[in-house]
Order: sequence, then C-alpha cells, then structure tokens
Amino acid sequence: MSHRSGQEDPERYLFVDRAVVYNPATQADWTAKKLVWVPSERHGFEAASIREERGEEVLVELAENGKKVVINKDDIQKMNPPKFSKVEDMAELTCLNEASVLHNLKDRYYSGLIYTYSGLFCVVINPYKNLPIYSENIIEMYRGKKRHEMPPHIYAISESAYRCMLQDREDQSILCTGESGAGKTENTKKVIQYLAHVASSHKGRKDHNIPFLPLCFSPQGELERQLLQANPILESFGNAKTVKNDNSSRFGKFIRINFDVTGYIVGANIETYLLEKSRAIRQAKDERTFHIFYRLLAGAGEHLRTDLLLEGFNNYRFLSNGNIPIPGQQDKDNFQETLDAMHIMSFSHDEIVCMLKVVSAVLQFGNIVFKKERNTDQASMPENTAAQKLCHLLGMNVMEFTRAILTPRIKVGRDYVQKAQTKEQADFAVEALAKATYERLFRWLVHRINKALDRTKRQGASFIGILDIAGFEIFELNSFEQLCINYTNEKLQQLFNHTMFILEQEEYQREGIEWSFIDFGLDLQPCIDLIERPTNPPGILALLDEECWFPKATDKTFIDKVLQEQGTHTKFQKPRQLKDKADFCIIHYAGRVDYKADEWLMKNMDPLNDNVATLLHQSTDKFVAELWKDVDRIVGLDQVAGMNETAFGAAYKTKKGMFRTVGQLYKEQLSKLMATLRNTNPNFVRCIIPNHEKRAGKLDPHLVLDQLRCNGVLEGIRICRQGFPNRIVFQEFRQRYEILTPNAIPKGFMDGKQACERMIQALELDGNLFRIGQSKIFFRAGVLAHLEEERDLKITDIIIYFQAVCRGYLARKAFAKKQQQLSALKVLQRNCAAYLKLRHWQWWRLFTKVKPLLQVTRQEEEMQAKDEELVKVKEKQTKVEGELVEMERKHQQLMEEKNILAEQLQAETELFAEAEEMRARLASKKQELEEILHDLESRLEEEEERTQSLQNEKKKMQSHIQDLEEQLDEEEAGRQKLQLEKVTAEAKMKKYEEDILLLEDQNSKFLKEKKLMEDRINEMTSMLTEEEEKAKNLGKVKNKQEMMMVDLEERLKKEEKTRQELEKAKRKLDGELSDLQDQIAELQVQTEEMKGQLVKKEEEQQMMQARGEDEVSLKNNALKQVRELQAQLSELQEDLDSEKLARNKAEKLKRDLSEELEALKTELEDTLDTTAAQQELRTKREQEVAELKKTIDEETKNHEAQIQEMRQRHGTALEELSEQLEQAKRFKANLEKTKQSQESANKELANEVKCLQQAKTESEHKRKKLESQLQEFMARVTEGERAKGELSDRTHKLQTELDNVSAMLEDAERKGIKTAKDVSGLESQLQDTQELLQEETRQKLNLSSRIRQLEEEKNTLQEQQEEDEEARKNLEKQMLTLQAQLSESKKKLEDDVGTIDGLEEMKKKLQKDLELTSQRLEEKTIGFEKMEKTKTRLQQELDDLTVDLDHQRQIVSNLEKKQKKFDQMLAEEKSISARYAEERDRAEAEAREKETKALSMTRALDEALEAKEELERINKQLRAEMEDLMSSKDDVGKNVHELEKSKRTLEQQLEEMKTQLEELEDELQATEDAKLRLEVNMQAMKAQYERDLQGRDDQNDEKKRALVKQVREMEAELEDERKQRALAVAAKKKLEMDLKDIEGHIEGANKARDEAIKQLRKLQAQMKDYQRELEDARASRDDIFAISKENEKKLKSLEAEIVQLHEDLAASERGRRHAEQERDELQDEISNSTSGKSALMDEKRRLEARIAQLEEELEEEQGNMELLNDRFRKTTMQVDTLSTELSSERSTAQKSENARQQLERQNKELRAKLGELEGSVKSRFKASITALEAKIAQLEEQLEQEAKERAAANKIVRRTEKKLKEICMQVEDERRHADQFKEQVEKANSRMKQLKRQLEEAEEEATRANASRRKLQRELDDATEASEGLSREVHTLKNRLRRGGPISFSSSRSGRRQLQVEGTSSLDLLSDDELENKITDNNANETPAPQPE
Repeated sequence: MSHRSGQEDPERYLFVDRAVVYNPATQADWTAKKLVWVPSERHGFEAASIREERGEEVLVELAENGKKVVINKDDIQKMNPPKFSKVEDMAELTCLNEASVLHNLKDRYYSGLIYTYSGLFCVVINPYKNLPIYSENIIEMYRGKKRHEMPPHIYAISESAYRCMLQDREDQSILCTGESGAGKTENTKKVIQYLAHVASSHKGRKDHNIPFLPLCFSPQGELERQLLQANPILESFGNAKTVKNDNSSRFGKFIRINFDVTGYIVGANIETYLLEKSRAIRQAKDERTFHIFYRLLAGAGEHLRTDLLLEGFNNYRFLSNGNIPIPGQQDKDNFQETLDAMHIMSFSHDEIVCMLKVVSAVLQFGNIVFKKERNTDQASMPENTAAQKLCHLLGMNVMEFTRAILTPRIKVGRDYVQKAQTKEQADFAVEALAKATYERLFRWLVHRINKALDRTKRQGASFIGILDIAGFEIFELNSFEQLCINYTNEKLQQLFNHTMFILEQEEYQREGIEWSFIDFGLDLQPCIDLIERPTNPPGILALLDEECWFPKATDKTFIDKVLQEQGTHTKFQKPRQLKDKADFCIIHYAGRVDYKADEWLMKNMDPLNDNVATLLHQSTDKFVAELWKDVDRIVGLDQVAGMNETAFGAAYKTKKGMFRTVGQLYKEQLSKLMATLRNTNPNFVRCIIPNHEKRAGKLDPHLVLDQLRCNGVLEGIRICRQGFPNRIVFQEFRQRYEILTPNAIPKGFMDGKQACERMIQALELDGNLFRIGQSKIFFRAGVLAHLEEERDLKITDIIIYFQAVCRGYLARKAFAKKQQQLSALKVLQRNCAAYLKLRHWQWWRLFTKVKPLLQVTRQEEEMQAKDEELVKVKEKQTKVEGELVEMERKHQQLMEEKNILAEQLQAETELFAEAEEMRARLASKKQELEEILHDLESRLEEEEERTQSLQNEKKKMQSHIQDLEEQLDEEEAGRQKLQLEKVTAEAKMKKYEEDILLLEDQNSKFLKEKKLMEDRINEMTSMLTEEEEKAKNLGKVKNKQEMMMVDLEERLKKEEKTRQELEKAKRKLDGELSDLQDQIAELQVQTEEMKGQLVKKEEEQQMMQARGEDEVSLKNNALKQVRELQAQLSELQEDLDSEKLARNKAEKLKRDLSEELEALKTELEDTLDTTAAQQELRTKREQEVAELKKTIDEETKNHEAQIQEMRQRHGTALEELSEQLEQAKRFKANLEKTKQSQESANKELANEVKCLQQAKTESEHKRKKLESQLQEFMARVTEGERAKGELSDRTHKLQTELDNVSAMLEDAERKGIKTAKDVSGLESQLQDTQELLQEETRQKLNLSSRIRQLEEEKNTLQEQQEEDEEARKNLEKQMLTLQAQLSESKKKLEDDVGTIDGLEEMKKKLQKDLELTSQRLEEKTIGFEKMEKTKTRLQQELDDLTVDLDHQRQIVSNLEKKQKKFDQMLAEEKSISARYAEERDRAEAEAREKETKALSMTRALDEALEAKEELERINKQLRAEMEDLMSSKDDVGKNVHELEKSKRTLEQQLEEMKTQLEELEDELQATEDAKLRLEVNMQAMKAQYERDLQGRDDQNDEKKRALVKQVREMEAELEDERKQRALAVAAKKKLEMDLKDIEGHIEGANKARDEAIKQLRKLQAQMKDYQRELEDARASRDDIFAISKENEKKLKSLEAEIVQLHEDLAASERGRRHAEQERDELQDEISNSTSGKSALMDEKRRLEARIAQLEEELEEEQGNMELLNDRFRKTTMQVDTLSTELSSERSTAQKSENARQQLERQNKELRAKLGELEGSVKSRFKASITALEAKIAQLEEQLEQEAKERAAANKIVRRTEKKLKEICMQVEDERRHADQFKEQVEKANSRMKQLKRQLEEAEEEATRANASRRKLQRELDDATEASEGLSREVHTLKNRLRRGGPISFSSSRSGRRQLQVEGTSSLDLLSDDELENKITDNNANETPAPQPE
C-alpha cells in the first residue's frame, strides 16, 4: 500500500457524496422493484427483483441484463434501502448479511474510500495507488476529533486510542491483521507516524513542501525520530518480496509505545513473532529472500566487499532465484537508507560491520558443498574455500568446523565417539545452522533497537501497543507455521468477540435493556482447547511436544496419537479418504483447514549440530559469541539418517534439562501477548487485499469475501445479528417514521421516549423485534428495512395524492382560462362588429382625430412621474439631513477639542514664561554659589591633607586588629572542629550501640537458622544415602549395558560382512544410551528439585506432626470415651437380652395360666352339684375372697395411681429432655453462626493488623526521616521570641491531645484486660486485639517521645534565643560604651589640640569597632533572618506533624470504634456463654431431677415387688390351708366341695395375680424404656459435655501455649530493656563524672577570674587618679576652644546649606530641561495632530494625563524654589550676623592668643611632667596590663566555652533523664502486661482445674448411676426368678388338681419343691404345643371319682 501527498482534493477520498446517496429516484426504484441480492459466480452477489414466488423457490429478474432465474429462497439475501449505501459503519446496516457488506465495501472502494468501519473493526482495502489522505493537514484535521465526527481513517483509530489513553488512563492496543500484501505494515507505519506527530515532546517548524515519506513531518525529538527509523531497519532484515507483495513482512511484531502522564512519547519496545527463517535458505519461484541480502550485495562499497568476502548474486546457492529487482526501488539506495537509519538509532560502526559479517556468513553457509564417498554413505568436503570464508567471517577454526560438521563427537556412555555424517545429514546441519544464525541475528537486532528506544529516566504512565501480525491463512495444504498463525488468529478473534460482548453488554445496561447476555468469546474456546490444551485430553501442541520427547517418534506416530486422542472432538476431522493428502482437519471460525504434518517434529524441535554451536559460542568474534551464548538450550542433532518413515527423524538430545520446543516458546509468547492485550482497550484494523494482480480499482468479490470470513468481520456481523444492531435516537426515529403513524402522537409537547412508544404501539411491531432504551430505540436486523419499505409506500401514496390534487388544480385553472378566453373572444367580436359599423361615420373620424390633441388624457401620466420624482427627492433630503446632523455633531466635538487644546497651549506658554524667569534667577544664584564653592574647595584640600595622615595611622591600627581577629577566628574554628568531632563521636557511639543490638538479634536468628540447617543437613544425608542406593542400582544397569556393548563388539569382530548393519544398530544403542544418560541427568536434576521439595514437605510434615500429636491426644481421649461408651453399651445390651428372655418367659407363663384357667372352668362347671355344707363353706370362702379382693383392689388402685404418677413424671421428663435437645441443637446452630462470624471478624482483624503494621512501618520511616531532618535542623536552628509562644501553645495543645489519646488508649487497654478476664472462650481473639492495643501504645509512646523531642528542640531553640538576646544586649552595651567613649573623645579633642592625633587614632579605632559591631549586627540580623526561615520551616514541619497526629488520631478513633465493636461482640459472646451456662445448669438440674425420679421409680418398684412378695406369701398360706383342708377331709364329697371352693378362690387369686403381673410388667417395661431413654440422653449429654470440655481444654492449651510464648517474648524484651537500661545507667554515670570534672574546672576558672578582676579594679583606680589630673589640665583649654568650635560648626552648617542649595538648583535645572523637552514634544505632537481624528483623541487623552503630571511637577518645583529662596535669605542674614560676630571674635581672639601663649607655656611644663609620670607608669604597668588583658581574654573564652559545654551537658543530662523516664515507663508498661498475662494464665489454670473437677464429679455421678442401674438389674433378676418359682408352684398345683384323688397332699415341702422343680424342668423342656397335648392327655387319663348317691 503506497501513499503520497498529491495535488488532488483529499476530501474526495474521505467524505461520501450524500446527494447521490439520498437520490429519490434510486429510493423509488428500490421500493418498486423489491430488489434483493442473489448469489453470482462472477460478482459474488448480483442485484435482482422478485417476480414470482413458487413455494421454496423464487423467480427473480437480474437487474444487470434482465435475465430471469429461479433461485432457492434460502439463497436470497435482503438488500438495504438506498439510504444505507456507502454507509461509514456497516454495523448500522439494517440488513446485515454478506452481500450487503460486500456491496458496501465495493461501492466505497470504487469511490476511492478505502476505510470503512464494521462495528469495532476498521476495514482497509489496499488501493494499489497513491492517495492524498496522509498529509500533515489531514493529521491536523483528525487531531482532537472523536471517531464519529470524522470519516473512517486509520488516523481516527489512532486518535481515539490516544485520547482514550489520556482520558481514561487505560492502556490501548491497535491490532492490524490481514493477508500478505493487504497493507498491515503500511497502516502500522501510519499509526506510528500519527502518534509521533501528535505526541512528540519537541515540535519544530512545519515544512509542507517535503514529499510525504516516513520522515516527512516536522523535525521531532530524537526519540520520535528513532521510533520512525526502527521500521526501515526491521523491514530490511525481516521483509521480503513475495508473489503477492513486494515488501511482505515475514514476521509478526508488537510495537509498544510508552507515554508519560502529559501524553508525550517517552520510550518504545518491539516484540517479534514467528520469523520465517526458512526463507534465508530457499525461496519459491519469483520470490526473494530478505531484503538485506540483496541490499548488501548491491550497495556495499569495494572496501566493505573485501572485508565481508562478498561475491556476485549468482554465486550464492541460498539466493535461489538470483537477483530479482523490485519495480520502483533501488537496492543500493535502500542499503544507504538502512545504514542511515542505523546511525540514527545510534548503532556503532563496529556493530554494523559485525551484523553485515553475519549476513555474509549466512550466504556462505549455502556455498559449502558435500559429496558422498564411493564405498560408504559418509559425507566429505572436497573443497573448503567456502568453509574457510565462513570461518574467517565467524571467527572459527576451519579444521574444527569441518570435523564438527563431518564427524561430530557424540557421548557414548562416559566416552565421546566421533560419528560420521551422511551427505543429507551434513546438508541439513548446515542449513539449520544458517537459519539459526540468521534468527539469532534478527533477535539481537530487535533487542538492540529496543535498547535504543528504551528511556529509563522517564517512566511511561501508559502505552499504546500496535500489533502487526499475519491474518488467517487457508492454503490447499497447511503446515506447522499456518497452525501457529491460525491459532494466534483464533485467540485474537476470541479477544474481539469478548470485547464486543462487553461493549454490547455495557450499551444494553446503560440503556436499561433486558437481554440474556451471551459471551461470544466462548464460541471459539473448543477450537483453542483442541490446539493448546495441556491434558484431559492433550491438545495438538501438547501431543507434538510429547512426541518430541520420545526417541523413535515420527510424524506418523504423532498423527496416530492425535487421531486417537482428539478423534471425537467436535472441531477435529479425520481425513475422509485414504487418498487425501491432508493428515487431519481443524474447523476454525473462518472455515475448515487441512493440515499436512510433514516434518512437524523437526520444526518443533529445531535441532542443531551442537558441536558447531559450541564452536560458535567459543568464537574469537565477540559479536558471534554473544549471538550463540545460549548454547545450552539447543537441541542436538545426533543422528538423522536411521529412520524409515521420515528423512530426518531420529533421536534428539536435550541439554541440561533446558530443552524448550518451538511450540512451547510460541505458546508462552502468545499467552504473554494476550495477557497484555486483555489489559488494554483494543482497536481492530482488518486489512484486505482486493486482487492478486496489484491493480488499482479492481475488486475480486470472492477473494474479499474469503478475507472477510478469515478476518472475523463476518463473525462480528454474526454476533451483531444476535442482538439489536440498529440503534436510532428517539428524535430521528420520530422525525423519519412519524409519517407511518399520523394520529398516534397528540398535538403539543411530548417526551421523545413516550412518542416512540406510542408510534411502536401504532405500528404493532412484535415485542421481540425492538427494545426501547433511555435515549435510543433498538431494532433487530431487517426491521428498519421493513419500516423503510412501508415509509416509501406511504410517501408514494402521499405523492400520488398530491400529484392528483395538483393536476386537478391545473386542469381547473386551464378550464377557467379557456372560459375567460371565450368571453374575451365574444367581446372582441362585438367590438369589431361595432367598429365595422362606425368606421365610415364622420363624427367618429373627428372624435378619433381630436382625442390625441387633448391634454386631459396625459395629466395622469405626468402626475405619476411627478410623484415618483417627489419620492426620490424626499429620500435624498432625509439622507442629506442625516449627514448634516452627523457633520454638525462631529464639528461640535472638534470645536470642543480645539478649545481644550487652546487652553492647554495658553497654560503651557504661561508656565514657560515662569520657567524662564526661574532660570534667570537660578543662573544668578549659581554664580554666587560657585564663588562660595571655590572657597570651600580650598578648605577641603587642607582637610584632606589632614585626613590622609590620619588614614595612614588608621591603616596601621587596622592591620594590628586584623592579626588579632585572625588569631581569634583560628581559635574559634579549632573549638568548633572539636565540638563537631565530639558530636560525631557521640553519634558514632550511638550507631555502634544500635549496630551491636542488631548484630545480637541477627546472631540469635543465625543460631536458629543454624539449628534448622543442621536438621536439614541430617535429612539431606538420609536422602543422599537413598540416592546413592539408587545410583548403585543405576550403576548395575549401566554395567549390564556395558556388558551388552562388549558382546556386540565381539559379534562385530566375528561378523565383518554385516558390519554396516551392526554399526547402525550399535549407533542406535549408543543414541539410546546417551538418551538414557541424559534422562539420568535430568532425573538427577529432578531429584535435586525433589530434594528441595522434600525439605519443604518435611518442614510441612513437622508442622503436620505437631498437629498430629495434638490430634493423637484428642484421639486417645476420644478412644477412652468410646471404650467407656462401648462398655456401657455392652452392659445395656446384656440387660436388654435378659429383659427380652424374661419377657418371653412371662408370656409363656401367661399362656400356660390361661390354659389352666380354662381347664379349671370346665371342671368347675362339671362339679356344680354341691351340698349345703359345701355352699356354707363356699359362702365363707366367698366372703374371705371378697375381703381379699377389696384389699387387692385397694392395693391395685394405689399401684395404678403410683404408675400413673410415674408415667406422668416420665412423660414430663421426656418432654423436658426433648425440649433440651432442641434447645441444644438451636444453641449449637447459634454457636456455629457465632463461630463463623467470629472467624470472619478474626480475618478482618488480621487484615486490620496487617494494615496497621504497614501504617506503622510507614510511620516509622517517616519518623526516621523526621529524626534525621531534626538532627540537621539542630545544627542550624536559632529561633526567635515569637516561635517560643507559638511552640509552647502548640506543644501544650499537643500534650493535652496526647494525654486525651493516652487516656483513651489506657481505657481501651483496661477494657481489653476486662474482656480478657471475662471471656475464656474468646481469648485467642482478645490476644490479637491486645497485640493491636500494644502496637497502639507503642505508637503512643513514639508520639510522646516525638513530642518530647520537639519540646527538647523548643527548649534548645529558646536557650539559643536567650543566648542570642544576651549577646545582642552585650553588643548594645558595647555600643553604648563606645558611644560614651566617642563623646568623651570628642570632648577631649575639643579640649586638647595637642592630643588631637591620639584622639583621632582613638576615633579610628572606635570607627573600626563600630564597623565591626555593625558587621556583627548585620551577621546577627542575617542569622536572625535565617532563624526566622528555619522557624517557618519548623512551623511547616510542625503543621505536617499535626497532620500526622490528626491521621494518627483518626487511626486511634477507628481502632476505638473497632474496640467498641469488639466489646459489643464480646458482650454478645458473654451473653451467649452465660445463656449456654444457664442452659447447661438447667440440663444438669433436669438430669438430677430425672435421676431423683428414677430413684423414686426404683423405690416404687421395690415397693411393688415387696407387695408382690406379700401376695405370694398369702398365696402360699392359702395353699397350705387348702392342703390342710384336703388332708382334714376324709370323704370324697367334702374333698370335692373344698376343692371346688379352693379352686374358685385360686382362680380368682390367679386372675388377680395375672392382672397384677401384667400391670407390673407394663410398669416395668415403661420404667425400663424411660430408664433407657434417660441413659441414652445422659450418654448424649455426657458425650457433648465431654466434647465441649475437650474443645475448651484444647483452646486452653492453645491459649496457654500462646501465653507462654508471649511471656517468653516479654521476658526477652525485658532482658533487652534491662540491658539498655544498664547501658543508659552507665552512660549517665559517665556523664555525671564528666559534669563533676567540668564543675571543678569552672570553679578554678572562677577563682582565677575573681583575682584578675581585683587586680583590674586596682589598676582602674590608679587610672582614674591620673585622668582627674588630666581633666583639670584640660578644663582651662576647653573654655578657649569652645568658642572657636561653635564658630566652625556654624560655618560647616552654612557650607552644608550651600551644598544643598546647589543640589536643589541642579535638580530644578534638570526639571526645567525635562519640561522644555516635553513642551517641544507637545508642540510637535500638536503640529502633527491633524493626521487623524482617532489618533488625535488618543493623543489628547495622553497629553491631558501628561499635562496634569507636569502641572504637579511644576507646583512641586515652585514650592522647592520658594523654600530655596527662604533658605537663601536666612543664609544671607546669618552671613551678616556671622561677619559682625567674626569681627568681635577677632578682637577677643587676639586677647585669647596672648592668654593662650601663657597657657601653652604652662602646658609645656605640665606636659613634660606628665611625660615623665606616664613614662614611669607605663614602664611599670604596661607589661602587667597587657598580660592581665590577655589572661582575662583567655579566661573569658574559657568561661564561654565552659558555659556552652555546661549548657550542652545539661541538655544531654535532660535528654538522658527523659530517655530514662521513657524507658522506665516502657518497663512499667511491660511489667503491667506481664502481670496481666500471668493473671490470665492463672485464671486459665484455675478454670482448667474447675473443669477437671466438674469432669471428675460427672464421672463419679456416671459410676453411681451405673451402680444403681446394676442394682436394679439384680433386683429385677431376683424378681423374675421369684415369679418363675411362683409360676412353677401354680403349675404343680394345677397338675395335682388334674390328677385328683390318688395324689395325696400330705407330702412335705421338700416334696412340693421336688414337684416344682420337676414341673418347671418339664415345662422348660417342653414347647407350648407339647404342653397343651400333655394337659389333654392328663385330662383324658383322669377318671372322675364315683359320687355318693
């Protein structure tokens, strides 16, 4: 795709002509013909109109030629209305189908519009010609515009990406895909150029005349230039000419351009994919290899050709087709451009030469020729010139290279063996090396470009990535490369589908539309899984990698495996026939693709000759060695000739476990790319090739359709169809389609949404076809086309109706005209007839002649003409009047301005005259003043001579003072150095102490680590022993293999004939052995990795063991419980079995008794005939029986009442138990919920702890920074008085706030401690909170320490300030003293002329001192300003600290809130635990009540059993009576009667007994059931209780451990603090000692000072005496010189006034000149004022302002002149007075002269005396005074130093005291914490003891219950035995009764017992049926006794 800026209008290639689009004729044609799209072989799709529908088929007429064709309905596609022709976004098409898309693209392409949007896509069709749409003007046109505001363009995509990146701060990507020659690279260039222009940080001037090339824009910055120049370099090395494209990119690239926050380019990075390296060795017909080869051969100079050993094009085998030129391009020029680009990219000359050497070497690889030897397959190199050239270029040895190629060394076992290569293998190896070398060179080049483009200084805020990668490819047979490309495109299409899905979803959500969302990205997942899935089942790439691992794998085995694993996959197809060339097919989104798997294993492995690779790695050329630095990762080609299926498939060798296949590497690259793309906002560009002939204006429809399918455009349209692709704004919908619903919307205003809803209702559309959003209405595909049709029909109806109305109107108008014409014809005819009658009449002729002569007829015309003239004149008059008014107004304005200017002129002339007068006066004054000046100058010269002499003396004194000052400075500098050294030494000491502490901590850590390492070493030794054993086994295997090798060698010797075959076999075995060894090496690596993993696992195992031990202890406890429960269960089971047996026996007895009763009844019925005696006996017996019955009834009633009570109690107990159970379940559920909430709270607290820790670390960092800053400020800061008050106020505030915070924190701590005491179950959480609180307290302490530090700093600043104030006061005092001395010296000067010289010197000294003091004052002021600056800085820092404090307060408040929440949770937990305890107490109470009930039940049972025993006794008594009766009666009748009686009574008793027994049994059963339930409940409760106990025990153990840990940590901290405290105490002692020494020194110094002061005072007294004598001598002189001094002063003042007058005069003259200049300028301006009105107005205003200024200045000058005049008058007056005074003074002076001469004589005498006295005094005291002064100075300095040191020592002491206090506070806090923890531990222990006691009590209770239960069991057993005995007795009685007479009852009890035993035994032995038979037999055998008659 080539482009240039031309002369044509660029808008023609961007904008659509809407006039053509909205042509009504085309619209009408579309509606009339019902046009549709029909498939066509030639055009893809053709337009046709539907003529007739025949079921499933349709008859259509083609629009082009009118031919009629019958087509299936499904093949027809709807056509869009003409409104949508050439639409910019194809997603807006109402009929979304392939034909419409193709037609739209074709129409736009033929109109020169190459860019079209399709939803998210931008579709580009290669124009194959230059278009003027890429100029800088176009860039500026698109800059800053939104996508929908401008026509489609690559610049619009780039602009939208750039703006989105800046606005949303989101990374962007532009994905350019398409076939070769479609224009991907060109569009990528355009994107880069646009971004380089828009986002360059250095914009220069624009040059529009330069032709548009990649570098056509205005000069950008270096980075943008380099970014643009990266493309030509990559193109020359990575692009080649193909059949389709002259500049085809043979690699994919992802260019990542980084931008900073402001949007400027700050760097770039390029990643490349899938370089087609095979092109370097062979090319198809009419194709070229990479451009660089041709450019180098064509463009290299002679010198370069000799260096690179270059030859002609036809001399290289790798240039298959020789030199094929590219039309329109010169390789020589391109080579120079490439070199220029490399220079711009800052490539060095050496780098370029090295690269070109490698390129030449790649060509030389192809020139190496191998030949096959005659007898063997071995390859040989007959000529090695090419090899020599190659080795020279790559820096290798020729011999080693040839050996490595022909006989490479292979590892066999432990030895290396040289293996001969065949010709094919050698050729393959050379080609592989050539490809690999070029690929590595390309990789290095990309890395080098990235290095040049990378800017590490400016970090990029975001980036735009441009992906230029090959599109989907479908050839007849596709190989491994096509699979990789198609796999990439699948992933990219999935990304597009996914982003489209997200955008659709956002649009629908924004508009509030209900729609079931479909992630279309998932449609492609099966195909992607088929290619990339690693396992279950493995994908194609995984299977390929797997096959590469196997030595004997081939392409066929790979295909078989793929068919086996993926044969059933939906997206996979097997070849249909055996003849098919394809091995398998994959169904991609773009269609079905056939793949041929030839050499896929080789391509995936990419094997190389490792011998040559190592030679290249060891090359003498550093560049080559660097290219081959990763030799370890290559796949060695050991053997390539021993395969049957493929030519080059054999055993591959991996190096050091680093083997990575091409598929794996590409998959990783792609996954990284997709990860970056997913994190960006993608923009999709799809490039399309219109034809293969490279012709402009031609479009092959089928080719374009295939590309649309492959590019995913049609896939995108398919997705659009699923939703609602057509969206119209409410207003547009209403405007366009309101014609269809005329009466739906009422008149007046209505909201757009409501109006659309009304319209939709009126249109009666299906609800599924539309959705109404917030701002738009959404339609399914095709709905708008239907609405357009209806609209067109409606419009045609309206137009037809309109035309009919118009035609009717025109017809009526024509008819009316015809009627008028008729009437006019009639009038004409009538007039003609009249004229014909009148024409010969004479009067008529006269009338016709006279009429024109009359003026009356013309009056009207004249009047009209006059009226018109009048109107015109009036108009002119109005215009002239308006102009007059304007002119008058302007005239007035000008006159006013003129007057003003005239007034100004007059004022100026007056001022000028006054100024002239003033000048004349001033000139006269000037002359006078000049005369005075001459006099003064002469005096000045005299004074200057005097001053020079004084200055010389002054210089001497200054030099002396400077020497002294220098000495002082040196001493001060030495003192400061010592102080600094002291400070640094102290800082170092502190650092060393901190380092020692850190080292101690590290030492302890290292000791721990050492222990761990020793444990690990032990483990590793055990592992090593295992590995050694394994190695021995492997060694054995190896020995076996070696033995086999020996055997094979022996066979080889024997079988010389089959040597070649055996050698082959041996080689195979060698290969396998090497593979095994490599595998062993890999296994060793894996074992090492496994060892590392084992170490980790062992650590985890130790953790698990600790857990396991805990669980074992829990398990043992549980097992104990289980055993106890099993014992209880077994006992209960036994009880149950015994009870069941007893029940069975009772039932049997019951049956027996019932049978006996029936027998007795029958016997009683037989013996009813009784006597009177018998009746009496019977009545008696009946009475007795009745009494017995009553007693029994009463007993039974009592018993029943008792049983009912028991049942009620049992029922209530059961209900209570069930309620308890339910409550327990609820409680358990609540507990679980609380547990979950607590766990979540725990997690939240943990997160908060982490956050707090982070905040703590940050605050610590800040604290450290602040501390360092404060230390720096400590040296600098000297604060003023203002800071003192503010700092004190703020510190007080901070202290109060901190006190509040500390109080709150202490309250929180107390709360925490209380909660810790209250709740034992939540102690672990409390510990976490306590840790938090501890951290808070630490933070508090830190803050308090920080505040203390600030206070210290404040104090230091205050002290410094006080010191400065004192220094200032001292200076002021010195100033005052100096001033006093000055005044004294002045007086002395006035007194004594003789001592003037000395006084002058003193004056100079004082001046020096003054200057020094002034300098010091300035320095102090500078220092004060610095202090103020530092104060402000400190103020800012204080503000920052206050902000930090506020932040800390917020944190504290948050923590308090959390503490409150936690307190609430604790309270809830407490309430829950209290509830739980209450419920437990209730359960225990209920259990006790139930136990009491059970005891009462057992008592009742005992009572019942006792009653039963009593009844049995009564029974026995009755039986005894019966026996007595039977024995007493002799005759049969009596016996019978008594028997009957006894029988009845017995029967009654039996029945009663039975009923009682049954009731008792029921009661027993009920009590047993109740007891069992109770026991079960008890066991459940006990188990639950034990579980809770166990859990609590575990919790307590864990807490105990944690507490122990904490105690240990606290103890360690305490020890550390003790150490620190000891160190601090030692430091304090040292400081105290130092202080004492210093105080001693100070005392000595004070004493010396006192002595020196005493001596000074003495000297001062002597000096005062001398001074008095001097003053007496001077007093007489003072009177004489006072008068002369006053006169001199007056003269000086007059001279000063004269000087002032001169200055005033000069200033006034200057003002006058200035005024004159301004006057002249004003005159010039006034003369030039006629130039223009507007200029005059402006000038007038300016002049007015200037005049006002001048007037003010003149007034000032006048005032000054008046003042000067006054002064002059005064001075003249003073001069007169002075002259009179002078004359008088002269007379007095003569008198004083005489007196003076006398005084001088006296003075000389006094001077002589004074000199003598002074000489004697000076000789005595001069030396002592100087020595004392020096001593005093030294002492003062020492005092100052000591005072400063003392102050510093005091400060240090204060600090240490504060630190001590802080440490004491911390120690006290830690002690408190330790006490709290101890209390908690004690409480936990006491709690443990309580729980253990409760457990023991519970166990005792359980044992008691078991004992009572066993007792009951025994009693029951006794009762059952007793009942069995009774039943036996009853049975014996029955038997006796049955037997009757012969049996005598006289037998004793022993006999009865015997009977009982027999009966029972017999009864026990017999079954129920046998018993019944026996009874019947007995009845039959018994014969009744004869009755008496």
